[in-house]
Amino acid sequence: MVKVDDVVAGYIKDVDILNGISLHADTKEIVCLLGPNGCGKSTLLKTIAGYLRTRRGSVSINGTDVSAVPVHEKIRSCGLGFVPQTENIFAAMSVLENLLMGGYYMSGEAREKRIAELCDLYPVLKRKLNAPAASMSGGERQILALARALMPSPRILLLDEPSAGLSPKVLHEVFDAIMQVREQEGVTIIMVEQNAIEAMRISDRAYILSLGTVALTGTCSDLLHDPKVRELYLGGRTD
Repeated sequence: MVKVDDVVAGYIKDVDILNGISLHADTKEIVCLLGPNGCGKSTLLKTIAGYLRTRRGSVSINGTDVSAVPVHEKIRSCGLGFVPQTENIFAAMSVLENLLMGGYYMSGEAREKRIAELCDLYPVLKRKLNAPAASMSGGERQILALARALMPSPRILLLDEPSAGLSPKVLHEVFDAIMQVREQEGVTIIMVEQNAIEAMRISDRAYILSLGTVALTGTCSDLLHDPKVRELYLGGRTD
């Protein structure tokens, strides 16, 4: 469904962050992007989303090259959802208002129906529907950000470090919510994550990046049990 082919991209002229990266994510897969800080994970996610243009190579969705399509058009025409790492909710607005913003171009009836579906999927939203988003815990805010991105029923969801700043207990709750999305919504998920071991436990495949290139890739089951991967990227034993 999503294919990145030999992509080169960066923020400053003549300075490349991505140096010929290729990857793919199939329908209903969870694919995680791992690697040290500065290796290009978030840059790759922003390039797939359309915040950043490719300098070379292509990004395709369902076989159509969408490299030049900006993010706001990808949301509507390509079924793309994006949850950034920080500032991913409107804290001064209520939970309900955040969800309404996520479906701003939907009809009123469709928005009401979708909000009801998401509240059933994530009961914390129903309990705090009229409360300010600022009153929510870190994990609840991540679930709200996830739900807001799901308002228009995207087919592809891009997540930038959903566990950032969360305690281990809350992290599990957020990752459980991500698995629910795949199972109940049938969404393809590409996720950047620093918590490599936990991310790989819920993902099908992983790409480990280094200096803007793919250093290693494979199924998460294989990578978790690879001694080289454990030593270089996962901090030793994983069991």
